[in-house]
Amino acid sequence: MAEASGEEKNQPASERRLKQARENGDIPRSREVATFVVLMTAGAGLWMMGGGMVDKLSTALHNGLSLDRDQIHNPALMSERILADVMSVLLACLPLAGAIMLMMLASPLVIGGWNFSGKAFVPKFGKLNPINGLGNMVSTNALVELVKAIAKTLLVGFVAWIVIMGQKDALIGLAVEPLGTGTAHLGSLLARAFLIIVGSLGVIALLDGPYQMWHYANKLKMTRQEVIQESKESDGNPQIKGKIRQMQREMARKRMMANVPTADVVVTNPTHFAVALKYAEGQRGAPRVVAKGTDEVAAKIRELARENKVALLEAPALARALYKHTDIDDEIPEALYSAVAEVLAYVYQLRAYGKGTTTQYPDRPSRLPVPPEMDPFNPASQQPGADGRTGNPH
Repeated sequence: MAEASGEEKNQPASERRLKQARENGDIPRSREVATFVVLMTAGAGLWMMGGGMVDKLSTALHNGLSLDRDQIHNPALMSERILADVMSVLLACLPLAGAIMLMMLASPLVIGGWNFSGKAFVPKFGKLNPINGLGNMVSTNALVELVKAIAKTLLVGFVAWIVIMGQKDALIGLAVEPLGTGTAHLGSLLARAFLIIVGSLGVIALLDGPYQMWHYANKLKMTRQEVIQESKESDGNPQIKGKIRQMQREMARKRMMANVPTADVVVTNPTHFAVALKYAEGQRGAPRVVAKGTDEVAAKIRELARENKVALLEAPALARALYKHTDIDDEIPEALYSAVAEVLAYVYQLRAYGKGTTTQYPDRPSRLPVPPEMDPFNPASQQPGADGRTGNPH
């Protein structure tokens, strides 16, 4: 898609893209780092274990060339002797080989880490395409590999020349040393030269490691359209999600409106706020908010209340406080207990009057005890209250 549209890949790879790349066996790797680690391990191992290994190999060689008459004429004894000599050689080389193998397994942890992917073993016949091969030969990566090869050749050659010239006198002096001493001295000179020359490759490794990480990240970059498409595939189309959220809000609103006919009273602002309260007598707990809203929703709540003969009470401060400090199905705050108790008492008296139980029409409560800090329109509410909320809800 990016190639067809010409859109630039300037977005970093997403977690999903990185995960897919790892599943396909595509991870950052630096051959220079791995080569340097293995060669340095081999050189250090020879430096530390070379003397003992040479002694063991010399003994194995001496024993292998010393045969008695019975072994020569008995194939079974000869086979046992050969097996024993082979085991001696393997045991002599085992510590060094084990160290090299361990570092070979540990070197991927430096860059990329371990990754086991069966897809990496699947044949990719596209690599046999000669056109693709020619394209790879003239790619940026091929140019970088060429520069690295030239740099390694020049660096190793320069360092080797310096090492040899620095040890020139010692090398010439080997001719006059005894065989045993000269052999040990030669081994020491070779080991030191090997470590210095291989150590120079550390410069290439230090440069190649960060480059491979950058090259890998750059290779997996995405276009803006790819990011959008992946987001749609992972999280769903934003338009569809928005439609679902809208439908959920509508369903929640319908459920809330269905609770209005069961309320005991609707407290209003009178026009901007409406909060429906219900108190279940005989049950523990404070009255609960079964519906609330502002503007058009508040008007719909008032309309349903009138249709279902639910008491309406105009109490602006209380309506605002209830709307601000409660959610649907919440119990009213303790600070509003007294005010809501007066409202419910008025509602119960009003019901009694409607049933003819009493002949005196109840007085509408006018000065409800609403704490100033609970009313969002009161300046005192701009200071953080008990619930930590401030400000105008409308």
